[in-house]
Amino acid sequence: MVGLSGGYCGIKEPSEGTRLLTFVSLAAMAEEKQVLTCGPLGMGRLAGGCWQESKKMWVIAAPSILTAVLQFSVGFVTTAFVGHLGAAELAAVSIVQNVIEGFAYGILLGMGSALETLCGQAVGAGQLHMLGVYMQRSWVITGATALILTPTYVFTTPILKLFRQSEDISEIAGRFCIWVIPELFAYAINFPLQKFFQSQSKVWIMTVISGVVLGIHVVLNWVLVTKLGLGLAGAAIAGNISWWLIVVAQMFYLVAGYFPEAWTGFSLSAFRSLAAFVKLSLASAVMLCLELWYYTAVIILVGCLKNPKIEVDAISICMNYQLWALMIALGFNAAVSVRVSNELGAGNAKAAKFAVFVAVSTSALIGVLFMVLVLIARVHLPRLFTDIPEVARETAKLAYLLAATILLNSVQPVLSGVAIGAGWQSLVAYINTACYYVFGLPIGAVLGFKLKLDALGIWSGMLAGALLQTVILIVITCRTNWQKEALQAADRVRTWGGLVEPRQTSLELQDTNGLHI
Repeated sequence: MVGLSGGYCGIKEPSEGTRLLTFVSLAAMAEEKQVLTCGPLGMGRLAGGCWQESKKMWVIAAPSILTAVLQFSVGFVTTAFVGHLGAAELAAVSIVQNVIEGFAYGILLGMGSALETLCGQAVGAGQLHMLGVYMQRSWVITGATALILTPTYVFTTPILKLFRQSEDISEIAGRFCIWVIPELFAYAINFPLQKFFQSQSKVWIMTVISGVVLGIHVVLNWVLVTKLGLGLAGAAIAGNISWWLIVVAQMFYLVAGYFPEAWTGFSLSAFRSLAAFVKLSLASAVMLCLELWYYTAVIILVGCLKNPKIEVDAISICMNYQLWALMIALGFNAAVSVRVSNELGAGNAKAAKFAVFVAVSTSALIGVLFMVLVLIARVHLPRLFTDIPEVARETAKLAYLLAATILLNSVQPVLSGVAIGAGWQSLVAYINTACYYVFGLPIGAVLGFKLKLDALGIWSGMLAGALLQTVILIVITCRTNWQKEALQAADRVRTWGGLVEPRQTSLELQDTNGLHI
């Protein structure tokens, strides 16, 4: 047969999409062949591959963990200074941070998480020129979302009164919320910026900026709240300045020439394909918010018990410990999201699968360590927060559930990171809804109120929902056809940002560690 590409026999020149499909299919065949011929060097290459992948993972996870801790500490410092103003002021700021700001923070962080999928896969595919456009689209969406959320800040007082909060606390919280509206728009710019940096493994700069700003934040609170006596207004001003310092410093780093391919300036292309971008952003926001609000719902249920004070104090202490352990898992969430999206974008299905294995294993081992520490020190842990014997005893009872929760939360956020990296946000949002709100919370309500198990029963139901969700995500991850995911990533990058150019021949294709499993 002669001249196929010349049109003989009616055969046309293959399209770019067909070439890409052929490329990835040949890559799969090459990988399978190499898997079969791995031979006796398998264990040595496995150990070497784990070490190499762990280094890549920790390069992202370590600064992500530190950044999360440092930025969380900004609010912690504010609370510490406000606590010296009075009980009502402390209660008001705590409600603002945990309810109003927590609500907005979760939505904007979730909306920004769409970039983890798109930017990560674009980096893997070598489409760096699209990263800046993606980020600008995300800014348009998160900025509009912040504008939509502004009324919740303006009308905080009537909202809190509607939920039967005390008059004085509602009034104070309402004033403070109006003062911190600038923080809301800082979040809208900050989260897309961070995802842009993370997708290219430029995470340490965020850690350094957050550390410096935290120090400035402490000084600002000391000057404005303590020395000048500006009270809540001073705390709000300090928070606004600190968050905008983070944004301005990151923007300066962005435009300083460190991303010559990824950032080429502002573009009108940011306003194209917004509908599809909004859809992915909403799916990401729903997925993340359903997880964040789950723990808030548990505390609300505990607060509805007949004698809730001791129960709420005990579960709040446990949640504080759980939150610190969760930050480590969230670091791995960011790391595995970047690794999976990068490798899928590059067409390296085996490397993406191996990154999942290493991330889940590492985080689970750390979770086991923390679980053992909680069980050993369960009697002593409450004493850091309370001197009330009844609260300490109740907290010690809940320590077993705390240990189990820490173990589950060492795996579940990592699997959520896999979902973000692969673009499964819509699927996981449905899973979260079913497991948390259809299964977990109703069981908790029955155990807590009907069977009179109080906080122990409510948390047991929460744990059951989290366990079911984790098991489902494990099954989905284990049964995933990663070669198909690589094809879908290539199609996504081509759809959103142009053609994907294969960077390796089918004979050269292997995972980034030279390991095949």
